[in-house]
Amino acid sequence: MPGRKITRREDVFFTEMFWSFRSKLYFCLQFWYSKMTDEERTLLSTFETQLEHLIFLHDELRQKNAKLMQELEAKDNECRKMQADFRELEQRYTDLKTATTISLNGSDVKETKSRLSKLVREVDKCIALLNE
Repeated sequence: MPGRKITRREDVFFTEMFWSFRSKLYFCLQFWYSKMTDEERTLLSTFETQLEHLIFLHDELRQKNAKLMQELEAKDNECRKMQADFRELEQRYTDLKTATTISLNGSDVKETKSRLSKLVREVDKCIALLNE
């Protein structure tokens, strides 16, 4: 399955299986090494070099993957914390708006109405000037 994650247990199993296969392969190759021609020895040497390089790349990628997984987990935790902080701040803002609305007394309402009336009169004057 291409989208399936390999568990730690499976990773250990595959790694152990790989090293077991590698040791058996080396045993077989050493047994037959004395009967090989020079060309076969050169091919074997090339194969061993490439295999060692692949093992190195595999280990390097596993380390990089582990590091990236840790970074991803840290970023996920940071994102969850920021979302929780955002929700808390949003709730506090809503509470503050509600408290401000409730705390208005009669004089504040009258003052607000007079300011709005003044602004409406000014807008009406501007419209009248434009119509002339």
